[in-house]
Amino acid sequence: MPLAHYGVTIGTFNDFYRDSSHQYGHWYHGHVRLDTPQGVYEAALDVDAPAVTGVSYRLVDDLRAADLALVRAFPDGFHPLESSSSSGALDYARSPQLRTPRWVDRARTAGRAVSRTLQRPAIGAPAFGPDLIDLVGGWLGGRAAGVRFFPWVASNGDNALDVLEPHLRAASRIYVFGQAFQEGLGVHDVHQNQGDPPGEHYAANGIWQDGAVVCEHPDGRIIVWQLKFNTQTLSTDEHGNPKLP
Repeated sequence: MPLAHYGVTIGTFNDFYRDSSHQYGHWYHGHVRLDTPQGVYEAALDVDAPAVTGVSYRLVDDLRAADLALVRAFPDGFHPLESSSSSGALDYARSPQLRTPRWVDRARTAGRAVSRTLQRPAIGAPAFGPDLIDLVGGWLGGRAAGVRFFPWVASNGDNALDVLEPHLRAASRIYVFGQAFQEGLGVHDVHQNQGDPPGEHYAANGIWQDGAVVCEHPDGRIIVWQLKFNTQTLSTDEHGNPKLP
């Protein structure tokens, strides 16, 4: 079933640290602590995984306060969110603030259809990491080329955290979307939560339940830091399951 305890934790920066050791190509996490009226919440961020899974990150940095209006109105603390477009929940494939231009999505879909025709990946293979469009978009600079485009970047763990950390420390308010711990104060599943192939995580697929770290700067600028596993596709049906090719 989709995530039962999805929501957003809102607070101010308390601390940030990384796992004490990093064996590249294995599970590795960053940890964010937020001050809230209920106490200190901790969020674990899955920024590196075994090569058979792989992780990618993305930074959307052109948003303003109005783009987060529903959630900004909440007081600090944890708030459960309905998995719907009207609750303030995030969906990597459907949230207007996070969508890339349609022609980019269509080009990516077409490119991957060609790749599947030439060599169909096994179910659960890391087939949805950064592609040629991401590489070209990153090289061109996205908005510098006149297109609102933010590429996915292959995460080795530290590069994803290096991008996030300065925004955490400069933020006036931080919003962590994900699933609340059932014991203690914390949030996990701070990543895409749809598009998983048949297997261990398939049953948790759902729309409007994606995780992310959102930083609000004192000047009103909003940045969204996203994570996804390379086994997850963004082409999903109304249940959050991968669309059949």
